[in-house]
Amino acid sequence: MFAPVYLDHNATTPLDPAVLDAMMPWLSQRFGNASSRHEYGRDARRAIDAAREQVARAVGAHATEVVFTSGGSEANNLFVKGVAARLRPGLAAISAVEHPCVLKPAGQLARQGWDISTLPVDAQGCVDVAAYRETVARRPRFVSVMAANNETGVVQDIAALSAQAKAAGAWFHADAVQALGKMPVDFRALNAQGVNALTISAHKIGGPQGAGALIVDKRVELEPLIAGGGHERGLRSGTENVAAIVGFGAACALAVERLEEVSRRLPALRLRIEAGLAEMGAVVFGLEAPRLPNTVLFSIPGIEGETLVGQLDRAGFAVASGAACSSANPEPSHVLQAMAVPPVLARGAVRVSLGVSNTEQHMDDFLLTLQETVSKLRRLSAIAV
Repeated sequence: MFAPVYLDHNATTPLDPAVLDAMMPWLSQRFGNASSRHEYGRDARRAIDAAREQVARAVGAHATEVVFTSGGSEANNLFVKGVAARLRPGLAAISAVEHPCVLKPAGQLARQGWDISTLPVDAQGCVDVAAYRETVARRPRFVSVMAANNETGVVQDIAALSAQAKAAGAWFHADAVQALGKMPVDFRALNAQGVNALTISAHKIGGPQGAGALIVDKRVELEPLIAGGGHERGLRSGTENVAAIVGFGAACALAVERLEEVSRRLPALRLRIEAGLAEMGAVVFGLEAPRLPNTVLFSIPGIEGETLVGQLDRAGFAVASGAACSSANPEPSHVLQAMAVPPVLARGAVRVSLGVSNTEQHMDDFLLTLQETVSKLRRLSAIAV
C-alpha cells in the first residue's frame, strides 16, 4: 500500500551520500598505510588527522582526546576493561539500563574480583537519585552511565551524576552513541563537570558501520585491549581503516550542520506518533522523562511485540522490538525490567526511531497501518479463543 519506510534509525542509519563521496577515494585509488613514511602513507595520515579534527569538533573535544575504534562496542570495552586494568579491584558502578557492551564487560570484571554495583532506575528509566548518592558515597573507582538509552530514548542528567562522581574521586564514562547527532554533546563542558570519557559511533549518524571512538581525558590511564604497533596513542593498535575514519569525520560534520533541523523537526514527528498511539491505548515508556527527539518505545496491551514487528515489516515499515543487538533474545528487555515494567507489557514493546528523511506522511501512514494491524491481530486472537 505504501513505499517502504525505515523507522529503525537507533539500530543504524543509511550511509549519507556525502559521506560515501568522502570515502570513495579511499576505497579505490588512495590506499596508503598511514604508518608508512612515503607520500602514500603521509596522504592517509593527513586524511585521518582531518577526520579526527571533525570528530573532535562535533563533541567539543580536542583532537588528541579522540581514540578511533571499530565501533561503540569496542570503545565501551576499552574504557571499562582498560581503566579497570590500571586500578586495584574495588567498587565500580554501572547503570542497570546500559548497553550490553558495558554490562557484559562489567560482568567479566565481577569474575575478576571487582564489586559491581548496578545502579537502579525509576519507572521512567532515570537513574535513581538516592541510590546513586548512596553508591557514590562508597567511593567507586569508576562509574558508567549512558547519556541516552538506545531503547527508550531516555536522557540521563550526566552533568549532575558526573559531578557527584568527581567529588568522590571516581572516573566517569558516558556512552553517548545514541546522543550524538540528536542532542548537543560538549565534552569540554562535561569534562569540567566530571565526565572523563565518552563513547560515540559513526553508523548512528549517517556514517559507515565499523567506526567509532572513545573520547578520553588524557589523565585517565587505560590498558589497551589490542597490543601491537602502538596506533592511536598506543591505546588501539592495528592499521587504521582510513575509509571508515574519513567517513566518520564527514558524518560528524554533517551531524553538526543538521542538529538544528533535527531538534526542530523530529520532536514534532515524535509527538505526532505519540498522539496516535494514545488513541489506540498504547503505553509509551519513559513518557515523563527527558528523551531523545526521535525515539518512541511503546506497547499495546494484548499484542506481542515480535508479532507486531513482523506484521509491520510485511506492510513495509521497519521498526524494532528492542535493541538490534539483542533481537534474538526472547526475554523481555533488560531496560524495561529495570524500569519494573510488567513482563506481559514488556514483551509487547516496539521501538520507532526516526531519522532526518522521515516525514509527516510517514507518521500518518505508519499510524494507519498500525491501527489496521492491531485490529487484525485482535480479531485473530478472538477467533483463536
